[in-house]
Amino acid sequence: MPVTIGAKPAGDFSNPMELLSDCHRRIERFLAVLVKVAGQAQGGLMSAQQKEEWLRALEYFRTAAPRHTADEEESLFPRLRQIDRRQVQDVLAKVQELEHDHLQANDWHEKVDQLGRRWLADGTLPREDAEHLTEVLDQLTALYGRHLALEDESVFPLAESVLPAAEKSSIGVEMAQRRGLDPQRTLKQASELGAPLK
Repeated sequence: MPVTIGAKPAGDFSNPMELLSDCHRRIERFLAVLVKVAGQAQGGLMSAQQKEEWLRALEYFRTAAPRHTADEEESLFPRLRQIDRRQVQDVLAKVQELEHDHLQANDWHEKVDQLGRRWLADGTLPREDAEHLTEVLDQLTALYGRHLALEDESVFPLAESVLPAAEKSSIGVEMAQRRGLDPQRTLKQASELGAPLK
């Protein structure tokens, strides 16, 4: 991955809210790849580069994105629900909507994955399937546009300000464990290298 001078460093497990936001940027990038390739190839033969990009994006949503959802639903949201403050309760009123979004996004991603894998296996997609794929990707784009903004602008900043350091540390540990990583070793390596985790 190229290094950009002056770019904001990626978050790591010691800063889980920043890492969750970084995951959102990956969701946006991989969804943009799916939209781009679907628009370019329109169910026809893909170039080698398009196939590679398509596979990588499908794999991201099949494996990495569900871990991000678990980070929020199993680690972050339950901790916020334990805080009895008006500002937290106001934001939590929107969390049920976010959890519904997760379910809807999962359904749509399953459809994209099915059609996307069929496209790769057969080489082309019938026009009706290609149009349906584009329609589902448009729906995902609209959902994520609203969903990610709400979390980035309201939920994550609130969590950063109201959660005790020990709770944020526990969230980071759980996030690392979901990815099969030893959080203590990972944090020690990042500190020794003086660089954030990818």
